[in-house]
Amino acid sequence: MTDHDTDDALRAAAETALEQCLNLQSDESCAVVTDDKRAPIGEALYEVASEISDDAVIVRYPPGPQHGAEPPAPVAAAMRDADVFVAPTTKSLSHTRARSEACDAGARGATMPGITEEVMLAGLDADYEAIARHSLTVLEQVVDADEVRVTTEKGTDITFVPGDREWLSDTGMVHDEGQFSNLPAGEVFVSPETVDGTYVVDGTMMPYGLLDEGQELRFEVEDGFVTEISDDDVREQVETGAEEVGRDAYNLAELGIGTNVGVDELVGSVLLDEKAAGTVHIAIGDDAGIGGDTVAPLHLDGIIRDPTVYADGAEVELPR
Repeated sequence: MTDHDTDDALRAAAETALEQCLNLQSDESCAVVTDDKRAPIGEALYEVASEISDDAVIVRYPPGPQHGAEPPAPVAAAMRDADVFVAPTTKSLSHTRARSEACDAGARGATMPGITEEVMLAGLDADYEAIARHSLTVLEQVVDADEVRVTTEKGTDITFVPGDREWLSDTGMVHDEGQFSNLPAGEVFVSPETVDGTYVVDGTMMPYGLLDEGQELRFEVEDGFVTEISDDDVREQVETGAEEVGRDAYNLAELGIGTNVGVDELVGSVLLDEKAAGTVHIAIGDDAGIGGDTVAPLHLDGIIRDPTVYADGAEVELPR
């Protein structure tokens, strides 16, 4: 793909984000928040936003030190005072006070943590109205289940009990005041009350990104906590978190089901790969932002290929 082709494709992805996902109108203000490492994506979004609205701004700052770090005060003010914000940044703004206060003030927006041009092109080259329909279809199959079981040929056999926790849907369609989503989007997920079993990650997981052929990470779970981790590097991440919050770092935080049919292969980005239709992801650590009650300094998603999902014994039809 030539530079010109890449620019055209990036513009098309920006149009999807602002027109279809965020529904930016000509009489609305829009703040594009980016950093020095994501400037080309920020500029593409700003170019489209400024053609839709005369009240568009771009705010750029040095990358934050870690996911969840608060941005500078002028950045937070731009998000809070806009009708619409979009934030392609190196480190996530999803769980910051700046983001939550912006939505509380009525802004609707999307964060794009760790977004790259490759992920932008792959994840936003999709029909988000179709993704919303696929998400609803999956949600209807699992929402009332007392237990959800996931199996794979590689050894995953794990059962989740949602209990009173609410299933959530991240469709990327952010049209209402105060609404918020990640982009790229496309998943149905829950923070379960308890979990038991084994899961084997064979797709994407940090610190590796896309796993090598034959590389498999095995996890044992009892009563909602991870008790064994086969991989030394992943175990070290969790142990580091445990130094701060103890056992809560081992909390089994999430079951997610990907519904983005525009993602037809894994690329090594958790942000994108966890949305891929026909996959599930299971996360360790923090679930306070997704309906749980555990606060931890990590949220480690592992993407699993080719799962079979059962809701109260009935196989769930997954989008492909």
